[in-house]
Amino acid sequence: MIYLELFLGFLEVGCFSFGGAYAAIPLIRDVVLKYGWLEEETLLYFIGVCESTPGPIMIDLATYVGSSQAGILGSLLATFAVVLPAFLIILGVVAIVDKFLGNPWVKAAMDGLKPGVIGVILATGISMIFTNVVIDRAVDVKALIITGILAVLTVGSRLIRKKKISPIPL
Repeated sequence: MIYLELFLGFLEVGCFSFGGAYAAIPLIRDVVLKYGWLEEETLLYFIGVCESTPGPIMIDLATYVGSSQAGILGSLLATFAVVLPAFLIILGVVAIVDKFLGNPWVKAAMDGLKPGVIGVILATGISMIFTNVVIDRAVDVKALIITGILAVLTVGSRLIRKKKISPIPL
């Protein structure tokens, strides 16, 4: 039963995630909490670990959750389920990309997705900040200072260098 739940849960994540891993974090959170696989605090810690390890966050999270719930087979099923929709979509897109790339309707749809993805990523970031800064209705001063320093570094580097800062120095 756990294998089917892992497969279906992460298939749902793979099917409905647009905009990359940061946009998928709320969906992963909902699926993981719905099935009771991890506590929210543990999930947030692991998101932080996934940030510091190479590879896509969605795959890292699927592998970790699958492994913690059902061992190696669980990690393989969850990882396969999360990448399967994207793999099939890419195969389909490659087959028809030349026909539709110049279509104004396709261009409009892609342009319309951008603000939605930006909003989901922004909401995820704000949610993560509040979850880590406000603990038991009290403000964690260290977390607030670190968040402030990172914000100043990001904005300051863009103003000084007139370009994005690389994630590695940040």
